[in-house]
Amino acid sequence: MHSLKQYWVAEALERDLGDPGNPDSVMSFQQVVALDEQEEFPEALLNWLYNWKLNHYYIPTECSGEFTSFEEFVAFVRVMSRRDLTTSISFTTLFWSYLVWMAGTEEQKQRLASFIKDHNGAMCLAYSERAHGSDLVGSDVQATKVPGGYLLNGEKWPINRATISGVSFVLAKTDESGGARSLSLFMVEKKQLDPNSYYNLPKLLTHGIRGSDMSGIGFKDCFIPESSLIGAEGAGLEWALKGFQVTRALCAAFSQGAADTALRTTLNFALNRQLYGKTVFDMPQPRRTLVDAFLDILICDCATIGAARGFHVVPEQFSVWSAVVKYFVTTQLESMVADVSVVLGARYYMRDAHDWGIFQKVVRDNAIISVFDGSTVVNLHALLLQLRQLAKQRSRQRGKNLEALQARLADCFSLEQSVPTFDGRKLELFSRGADDVLQGLELTLAQLQTLEADPDLNPAVLEQIVSFTHLLLEELNALDHSLEHSTFEFGHDQSPELFDLAKQYCTLHAAAACIHMWLHNRHHLGAFFAQGEWLALCLRRLALKFRPAHSLASRINDEAIAQELLRLYQEDKLFSIVPFQLATSKVQGDQTNATSELQLQA
Repeated sequence: MHSLKQYWVAEALERDLGDPGNPDSVMSFQQVVALDEQEEFPEALLNWLYNWKLNHYYIPTECSGEFTSFEEFVAFVRVMSRRDLTTSISFTTLFWSYLVWMAGTEEQKQRLASFIKDHNGAMCLAYSERAHGSDLVGSDVQATKVPGGYLLNGEKWPINRATISGVSFVLAKTDESGGARSLSLFMVEKKQLDPNSYYNLPKLLTHGIRGSDMSGIGFKDCFIPESSLIGAEGAGLEWALKGFQVTRALCAAFSQGAADTALRTTLNFALNRQLYGKTVFDMPQPRRTLVDAFLDILICDCATIGAARGFHVVPEQFSVWSAVVKYFVTTQLESMVADVSVVLGARYYMRDAHDWGIFQKVVRDNAIISVFDGSTVVNLHALLLQLRQLAKQRSRQRGKNLEALQARLADCFSLEQSVPTFDGRKLELFSRGADDVLQGLELTLAQLQTLEADPDLNPAVLEQIVSFTHLLLEELNALDHSLEHSTFEFGHDQSPELFDLAKQYCTLHAAAACIHMWLHNRHHLGAFFAQGEWLALCLRRLALKFRPAHSLASRINDEAIAQELLRLYQEDKLFSIVPFQLATSKVQGDQTNATSELQLQA
């Protein structure tokens, strides 16, 4: 088992699911592609996960479950997602239960925990409507107060698991006057409803995750008891937005599982495909593409794992962190999948030509991750509304309270440290200008400069890390300056230029997360991680989003990255800064789906 206990659940699940390249394993590539071709809901696979009791890890320990940390959660969602996003996304709708864990009554918590554990219960989030999309305040679904409860009227669409799930978290209007306090949140249990008072909308045909129960639900004078109300009447929008802070950041785990499979199956092809007397991997261009894809995963790892731990340490900052991770990680890994598809050539477009066609399924399935729970535009907009306050607060706090800031960064990024219990009541709709990741950038620069005397570090590598950190700080200061002097006004009609600034902020946050992660884990994540070549190359890769290549320091030799990529592939380890053990792969017999012996480069 991995030395870090928070990865044991993921390793155990991975071991019991078995090699996805083995057609006889649970959730094999062959099986999930076949289900996708038939657009069949993966009922048997979900039942297997319930029997394994993975559902217990969606319930906090204080509510009689097994959930202890978001870092652990991200790891086992990656295990599911690297096999099949349809199954992973369907199963993980369980996480909408967090609305109840955060805002529900004790009776609601016990009822829901029993529903999940004892009845293999599933749930859906019924927020969106056909006419309003992400405009939640524009909701047409009404909850009219009557003696003992409410009458629901209207339709929610499109909703994942609307038809199959037993509980729907419904956002409905309880105040016709409109505004932020017009919405309330309800836990609607279908078993309590008159079957004639609600109906399911037809399954939608989708580009990816074809087997999903993507449908909708409608209500006609549907009575729900008062005990369905979550939190206070009129507080629905607030809890909805706080719930999104939790789920948006965790969406990154779906993308990272998909990215692992995209890279692994492409590497499998590149190592076995012979052209011009050598393997594809031996050719400089495809080799560089695959190495850069690995770097993208490592960058996103630092942002995601840091955020997963940050939930426990600085939940009040997650109106910023969550928007950053949801935008940056999902779009970065979408681009990564597109980049490596070039290495596969025409095979990436074929539905059964390589590894049972899992790559083309990943391309289609992964495309939805940056869209649901708030699209890229929604997340960037949520972030840009806070940018000016972030800039002002960073200026006010520069050089102050450094000891406390250093302690919080250590809690967020030092993987050997335990994290406090997550308290969802501390989530805030606005971070009040706080973002420790970028607030701590000057602090990290000072720490990096103390490493010059470290004999275990290559001076040239450290010089690049320090140089790129200086560059990032210059870009952050320039961004702050432009924001402090902007004529920004609140509202939905923001300029494209402000959206570009929000994208730059996300890139800077991700880069700073990489540096924090390295500084806090150099002595216990292995030699590859400690030596820092990966960090120098990641920082250069991110710096290219601000400066042209010719103005940057030359790229250092990436052979150590290529060799680590091959090692992890050969040893069946996750492509990650925490490369925990995956199920042991088997050599396939036929040429089409071959996973032949790896030939490590000398």
